[in-house]
Amino acid sequence: MQKTRFIDIRTAVPGPKSLDVHRRIRAFTPRAVQVSTPVVDRAENALVTDIDGNTLIDLTGGIGVHNVGHRNPHVVKALHEQVDRFLHTDFTNIPYESYARLAERLTKTFPGGGEASLILFNSGAEAVENAIKIARVATGRKGIISFEGAFHGRTLMAMSLTSKVHPYKATMGPYAPEVYRVPFPYSYRCDLAHGEGHVCDERCYARIERAMLTQVAPEDTAAIIVEPVQGEGGFVVPPATFLPWLRKFTEKYHILLIVDEVQTGYGRTARFWATEHSGIRPDILTMAKSIANGVPLSGVMGRKEIMDAPGPSMIGGTYVGNPLATAAANGVLDAFEQDDVLGQAQRQAELLGRRLAAMADKSPYVGEVRGLGSMTAIELVRDRASKEPNPELTGRVVERAMQHGVLVLTAGIYGNVIRFLQPLTTPPDVLEEALDVVEAALLEG
Repeated sequence: MQKTRFIDIRTAVPGPKSLDVHRRIRAFTPRAVQVSTPVVDRAENALVTDIDGNTLIDLTGGIGVHNVGHRNPHVVKALHEQVDRFLHTDFTNIPYESYARLAERLTKTFPGGGEASLILFNSGAEAVENAIKIARVATGRKGIISFEGAFHGRTLMAMSLTSKVHPYKATMGPYAPEVYRVPFPYSYRCDLAHGEGHVCDERCYARIERAMLTQVAPEDTAAIIVEPVQGEGGFVVPPATFLPWLRKFTEKYHILLIVDEVQTGYGRTARFWATEHSGIRPDILTMAKSIANGVPLSGVMGRKEIMDAPGPSMIGGTYVGNPLATAAANGVLDAFEQDDVLGQAQRQAELLGRRLAAMADKSPYVGEVRGLGSMTAIELVRDRASKEPNPELTGRVVERAMQHGVLVLTAGIYGNVIRFLQPLTTPPDVLEEALDVVEAALLEG
């Protein structure tokens, strides 16, 4: 591969200084903390420079955290201003205005409109845990339904809702009770019928309806939690009819609908919330990742009457909605308002769609190109007829891409999906260069 404009490779990747840090990590942290990529020195938008002086293009975005780019100027400015004033008080002990401002701004974005309120936490898993608590208090019911292929986090309830056993759940049980699993309409790999497309999807819907007879009674079910597009499950995009059908289903049985937008939110699908594509109004929405551009923050937003169900001090925590994070989160919203981030996301989606379709034309190992907006992926198979997953090739593509200056992530229950989570602010020529590298790595086979 020829040297390109933005990528600058000066050593092997990872280089000697990065490998030395890897050795120290192995020596002083448990094996659950596993690293294999270059050690970062600095980053700017979609470019990362490691401690060996190599500059790489980042298509991982902190696993979907940097939708507005590394070190976004609005966020950096907000953080510097906050650091000079104070760092922590505990909001319920001594409140601060940035929390109120963030809640005011975000509740105006609630899909479907109407009166909404917001409470802040630290991580996506924490948001999910508290969304479940709120739903149970609001309904007086205990049962929670989640989907095959779902990922909702790694704490006890969130892990129980998550549907990939390795590496997230194996040997870690017992799991939280009153969690029930139903199929997600994954048309490319539908094992519920001998066909594809809408027939398979309709049978999937029928299986969800049947769960009310075979798994948990409607009157015992507090909520269904769903990702508008499955993230860790492989960027699986359900049919356009799915969320509207699910909204009617939950209304039929007086069950709350929780939409997990931790990975899909903040413009990833070229709408601020992915739920907006369906036109529905959820009862509760969870958010995290790109909400504060890398400063730990998450939130639960929902219909005001539901969010008001828990009484004072029933939910919260010492660090939730901390002042650094709320300052950063307001900076992120400034970026969306002033820098046309959603417009950039739409243009990026078009570029990705064109380039990934071209890769599929050139490689027989691309089983499917799929996505919603910029939330796009390719699923790699041994051959298109059998659709047998090809995680080995997926691993080779990721490794080759890294060696040539591009960081990219896998996903999927079989580990055979390459997903693209670059900043939405990535310039087109930077993204084109990165995709050149990914394509070359793929075509090596």
